[in-house]
Amino acid sequence: MSTSSFDQAAQQFDSLFFGPARAYAALSLDYTEKLVAAQFDAVKAYSELSLTQARAVLDVKDADGLRSYVEGQQKVAKDLSERLKGDAEKVVAMNQEFLQEGQKLVEESVKSASKASATSAKAAAK
Repeated sequence: MSTSSFDQAAQQFDSLFFGPARAYAALSLDYTEKLVAAQFDAVKAYSELSLTQARAVLDVKDADGLRSYVEGQQKVAKDLSERLKGDAEKVVAMNQEFLQEGQKLVEESVKSASKASATSAKAAAK
């Protein structure tokens, strides 16, 4: 096998296997980074909410304070449910984007493999 044939085979191997593997690894890493960031944001928001509610309970000193606290819980519950819904929608959108980008990578890899096999077939025929 000549050096140019070896270089060509190495290039094809890289374009068929290593290139797509690197692209998928980069996509997966970006997705993981976004997901972890979203989780950190959610944990921070939920922690702040919990601490705020704990402080509010400690501020209850009489019946009026208790009534105000209980009335405020409806707003807290509504805000929390909206936050949960938004967080879930964000994760679903990230998942869909990851799947779409993954499909594009697969399609590109299949096209590349088809071209490479066609080129190899032509070269073998010569």
